[in-house]
Amino acid sequence: MDPNTNRGPEEYGEQDAPATTPAPAHGGPGAASGGPARTVQLVSGPYLLTVNPVDGSEIEPCPPGEQPAVPGKHGPEERAELARAAAPPAVPVAAGRPAALLERAGETGRLVRLLSRGRSVRVTGPSGSGRTRLLDAVATACDGVAPDGVVRLSGYRRTPTDVMYELFAAVHRAPLHRPDRGELLRLLGEIGAIVVLDDLEFGGAALDELLGATPECAFLLAATPDVAAPSPGSHLEEVFLGGISRDACRELLEGAVGRPLTDEEAAWAADLWFESEGLPLRFVQAGALLRQRAGAFEAYGEPSGDVPAGDERPLPTVAEAASPAPLIAAGLGEAARETLRFAVALGGELPHQAHLPALAQDTHADAALGDLLGCGLITPAGGHYRLAATVQDQLTDAGYADDAGERALTAAQHYAWWAGHPSVTPERAAAESDAILAAMGVLTGSRDGGHPSAAVLLARTAAPAFAAALHWSAWERSLRHGAEAARIAGEVAEEAYFHHELGVLALCTGNLDRARAELEASIGLRGVLSDRRGAVAGRRALALVADRSGTFTPPAGTAPAGEEIPDARTEESASPPGGVPAGLAAAPAVDATAPTVVTRSVASDKGAGGPAKGRKAALVLGARRNLVAAGAGALLVAVLGTVVTLGAVSGSDDGTGNKVTTEQSARTGQSDDGLPADQPGTDSTRTGQGGRPGTVTGHRSASPGTPGTSAQPSTGPTGDATDPTTGGPTGGSTRPTDPTTRPTDGSTSPTGRPTHKPTDKPTDKPTDKPTDKPTDKPTPTDKPTSQEPTGSSGSTGSGGTGSASATTTGSGTTGGGTTGGDAPTTGGGLTGGTNEG
Repeated sequence: MDPNTNRGPEEYGEQDAPATTPAPAHGGPGAASGGPARTVQLVSGPYLLTVNPVDGSEIEPCPPGEQPAVPGKHGPEERAELARAAAPPAVPVAAGRPAALLERAGETGRLVRLLSRGRSVRVTGPSGSGRTRLLDAVATACDGVAPDGVVRLSGYRRTPTDVMYELFAAVHRAPLHRPDRGELLRLLGEIGAIVVLDDLEFGGAALDELLGATPECAFLLAATPDVAAPSPGSHLEEVFLGGISRDACRELLEGAVGRPLTDEEAAWAADLWFESEGLPLRFVQAGALLRQRAGAFEAYGEPSGDVPAGDERPLPTVAEAASPAPLIAAGLGEAARETLRFAVALGGELPHQAHLPALAQDTHADAALGDLLGCGLITPAGGHYRLAATVQDQLTDAGYADDAGERALTAAQHYAWWAGHPSVTPERAAAESDAILAAMGVLTGSRDGGHPSAAVLLARTAAPAFAAALHWSAWERSLRHGAEAARIAGEVAEEAYFHHELGVLALCTGNLDRARAELEASIGLRGVLSDRRGAVAGRRALALVADRSGTFTPPAGTAPAGEEIPDARTEESASPPGGVPAGLAAAPAVDATAPTVVTRSVASDKGAGGPAKGRKAALVLGARRNLVAAGAGALLVAVLGTVVTLGAVSGSDDGTGNKVTTEQSARTGQSDDGLPADQPGTDSTRTGQGGRPGTVTGHRSASPGTPGTSAQPSTGPTGDATDPTTGGPTGGSTRPTDPTTRPTDGSTSPTGRPTHKPTDKPTDKPTDKPTDKPTDKPTPTDKPTSQEPTGSSGSTGSGGTGSASATTTGSGTTGGGTTGGDAPTTGGGLTGGTNEG
């Protein structure tokens, strides 16, 4: 059925056409009708929100030029037009209700007086007591009392926030603008109106929140006794609404049937009054039973059912009159009964009369709404109708809930096509939100029905329309139904979309924690699907959440979800954040926080020269630590080179004597068969300690002022140091001046590879015992000297036992020296700083 057919009210017409995007290939808005998908841009507080039904809504800070102007107020004519649009559709009834209220004149006058004084009143009465009719009469009498007139609102399935935003929209002219909480409260504080709120569903602190936000408004509230009572500090006047008298009920019944009652009918009415406690709705339904009995009530031309007409039909019993819905429905036409079945399937929500012909498969089904209203089976609820109190249960017991799942599926498929049609505006779709959400809930909750995909399609189509119409409570409910249905159906892409929309909605409402969780879930699902466009939209929204929450900086070594970790860029090497691992640390002196080094340095300098030298020693120590940290990165590369070199050496044909195993270790001060302590080289930025190749012990020298030593030298046997530029022995602490001096011992190998396996036992000890005990494990800051040179000279010298070697990076030459040992071995890497003696 085309939506242009049987539209009914003018609100079904096409208004300003919104911006559109191509319809998604996988379904969604516009897919069913083959048209484009709607894209609406609106302002929500500080954000500019673009409702995109395809990839997900996009949110960004609102640019200065896009900020809306200060909302203005509607005039009297505009308010009247909005009130007519928000009222339930007018339908013709077979037998209308009485034009005037019976026995309600006293309550009406009292309520008008209280509201005129600016007092707020709460009317409490059971369902069917005539609360809605009383509110209509009071609203008409109070017209023109308040500066902003009378505003009619519905509390049916509404929260205090929903009511506040609907009050703002009813008074202010602000299209596509949803102010944030602070601006909303400021604008509500300027409203001076009489607010008539029917079907209130909250009380206590929630009601105090609404009343506190509108200090210049007088409220007329209507609720049932099961709703929470107002708090004692709300200062609300309470008016209880009960049933009417026996004579008033008889007068109401005579008006419903259009004739005086017989004696038998009058006695029956008296029993009904006693059983119903005088509720007016029960006598409206009783009037429908009497009309059917007399044969005066016909649905679509003929009475329904094989029953005698006129007085030959017996009066219903009191038990039947207590549950009259099945009897009344039996006297209606098939289209009306089918409408009731759809209402039962949708949880009591009645579709608009324009949808009934398509749902009931009857071109005249739209007239059934008037018949149901005249019989008292339905009642107004905001801008639509729903089943009256207890009618849902009565019809369910009578079998009207059979095949409810199939009818809910039919309604969902119809609404999915209708809501996505280009001629249907978001505001019209929002007016049908209760029926649409009811269809989603039935299909999502019935796991055995096998129709979750239909709920996904309906939610995918209706949710963007609810968002564009600023009906955000319906938007949230549809997204949650859709996410659950997508999870049941296994549609991962749709589930990611719903989580993204929930995150955007939470960001707009200021719930940053929920926004972060929903967006991260959406990004994770879209990452699985390789949906790059959707993931980009999610990352942008997540970055905005992080910016608003002030937690944009991620922890060390991590990054926010969806964000890539940038490459580390630095000009110098740095130690690991947690220090050098214990398994690789060869010298405790490398740790800048070692208390023994600090204590000895300061104490030694104070003893030598007083406090001034103590401060100087502290500065020197800090400089040395910085130099050690600066060389850590370069020496770590050298360690890796050592591993490669040793692997190449292990493949030689010299036997096992040239192989280095993990069980071998070298200790400080070994003799010719081991590795002696290294002497400092000429490079002022590096010093070395004896130990296994590639280790740095970093001891403090016993004689800081000795020439030829570095900041943290370790002493070894005299003459064991080598000149890094010549490869010859230095002769202790004195460096030779002849650059051609080289060891002539024929046992040295020009390739830098060891010729025999070093022993673990040292035969010679260093002259000075180091202050710190070295470890056997290499540190990341060591630089081995056994790797092949890459410099321009291309020569490699090997140091013998007890030698110290250093690699000169600029020239690519590695020097080695011997002290009489026959077997060359690889020298340890050198690290150090300038001499501050």
